[in-house]
Amino acid sequence: MRHRGPSLVAVGTIFVVLFVANLVLVTVLAGGEHFPSPFGPDAVGWFSRHPAAVRTGAFLQFGASIPLGIYTATIASRMQFFGLRVAGVHIALFGGLSASFFLAVSALTQWVLAQDGVAASAAGRALHHLAFATGGFGHVVPLGLLVAGISATAGLTGRLPRWMMFFGFAVAGIAELSALGLLLPAAMVLLPLARFPALVWIVCAGALIPDSIERGAR
Repeated sequence: MRHRGPSLVAVGTIFVVLFVANLVLVTVLAGGEHFPSPFGPDAVGWFSRHPAAVRTGAFLQFGASIPLGIYTATIASRMQFFGLRVAGVHIALFGGLSASFFLAVSALTQWVLAQDGVAASAAGRALHHLAFATGGFGHVVPLGLLVAGISATAGLTGRLPRWMMFFGFAVAGIAELSALGLLLPAAMVLLPLARFPALVWIVCAGALIPDSIERGAR
């Protein structure tokens, strides 16, 4: 018996490629200027100078949110296919769908900032903070729940190697701790330390979790 659904490797890879392409292409189109932190000088001015780059990045980031949601639904379905009707599966489902939603909200907020006159308006700075918060804390913290829920569920039942389970726990722990950045600005460094290893975990987990009852048996 084989689980029917999209390929986790394919969907996870599409998510990662779109997300990374967003980061790279925005920088290239902006002439080497990275997407600014809302706490930097003249951060809002960056959106006024590079509207095409912002729109392109918003398109790619919004696009990345869709395969992340599909990946989440598929991997949760696969755990249930193995008969694992436990809290970890539902925690992962909640985390992954929330991460997808907040990534989309961040992308749409960036698209708004790319419209004529918006970035320079009184609301521009607030929108920039919203894009940063939803794409940062709002995305990374629940993404950690997806990683933790599947690591525990698949790892403790032998459907993920132990090293992947512990790698997932480490990534998830950093992701949850990144929420401290809401109180301590220095803790914001944890956001990329959780985000990029999580991208690796998503693709690796998609490749390693079995798709059939025979392969998934302990």
